[in-house]
Amino acid sequence: MDNNYVESAGRAVLEMMQREWEPLSQDELEQRLDRTVEEILEADLLAKVQDQPGPIYLQLSQLVEEPQQQNQIRSTTELTTLSHVEEESESQQLTDAEENAAVQYITDLLQNSNSRYNQSRMAGRARLSLSHTVLLSLTLLSKRLSYRSVSTSFRLEKGNIHRIFFSFCERVNTLEDQQIRWPTGIEAVENLSPLSSLLGKAKGLEEKGVPRVLGVLGHTRIPIRLPIGKQDVESMVPEVKRMKKEAHPDSWLNLELVCNHTGRLIHCRISKGSDLDRASALRDKLKQLPEMMPPGTCLVARVGYPASAQILTPYVVGRGPRGNLYNRSLEAHFYLLDQAVADLKARFERLRYLDMGNYERAKAVVLTACILHNVFLDMGKVVNGQVEREAGTQEGEGECDEEGVRRREAIADLLYKELDSGST
Repeated sequence: MDNNYVESAGRAVLEMMQREWEPLSQDELEQRLDRTVEEILEADLLAKVQDQPGPIYLQLSQLVEEPQQQNQIRSTTELTTLSHVEEESESQQLTDAEENAAVQYITDLLQNSNSRYNQSRMAGRARLSLSHTVLLSLTLLSKRLSYRSVSTSFRLEKGNIHRIFFSFCERVNTLEDQQIRWPTGIEAVENLSPLSSLLGKAKGLEEKGVPRVLGVLGHTRIPIRLPIGKQDVESMVPEVKRMKKEAHPDSWLNLELVCNHTGRLIHCRISKGSDLDRASALRDKLKQLPEMMPPGTCLVARVGYPASAQILTPYVVGRGPRGNLYNRSLEAHFYLLDQAVADLKARFERLRYLDMGNYERAKAVVLTACILHNVFLDMGKVVNGQVEREAGTQEGEGECDEEGVRRREAIADLLYKELDSGST
């Protein structure tokens, strides 16, 4: 009995020593690597950001979880600077505090969302905390930085940066219905604006049939890398290259938008560049669901969009003073959409060119930017981008149904009669 006991104990000791000295399995190795990466990120992010001025979101001197340590470090630094540097440091501290608040706000929004991704960690072998993931993703969206540059700054492999960023975009996309929503009821009424500011303070225009504007419809292009399967092989032939006057249509995305008078997006549709449709789906939806448009309201859009009872478009050719007054009344609203697009691209500079040939991924990034555009407006974070008119071919008259033509003529008559009567 004693010998058997000793043999069993000896075998147990040998097995324990064998497990200790044998190499780790693949799963155990990956788990240990994950823990090591997280520990490095948590401990080293502060020092890394302090040493590198970098872009705005990399200038966050600390994550939201450690605001007290951030203030202590900055206080020590400010004591050793000159007076004018102290002022700049205080200004930078305010900026960093605002950015920290943005990271915290978006983190809370994602944590509180009822999506299937409601968990504290994002996808990817090197898993980051949600606040780290938001910080990394905002860095990629806000600046045109390479994945290699960001991977160096965040001490992550380039492949992990891809996985973490697109997992973030996928999760933000689940907030589309919550953040980009069509206004109804009181919210819709509160966001209406008069059709024409050219008539001064004329009263009773709505009662006479002049509608108020719920939103401005338009679009912009987001350049993307041409998919590998559609690379321009013909460009190798000089004659064909000279004949090409426009880029391949699949080298950009069409971003169809409707914004209200505050620049908030209330409609968003993303399609391939080869899709030449101009809001026909939205037009049909508004016809089928008339409750989407409060009585006495309309959308306004530039030439090329369909004219209907719900969407007003300008005259293509001059119609004398009457037509000019109508056109100028609509054109006064178009700058709202132009400014919203400029703000969107100024805040998220990556939209100026998406270096990705996968349509679904590019679409997810664009939608993420549109959703976060509204999120930042909710926070009171407004940017003033520089409006740039996009080059393009001259648009012709869009589809016009009979009801749309009649309403345009009636409104043009009402505006001109109001001006001609001298009542304003």
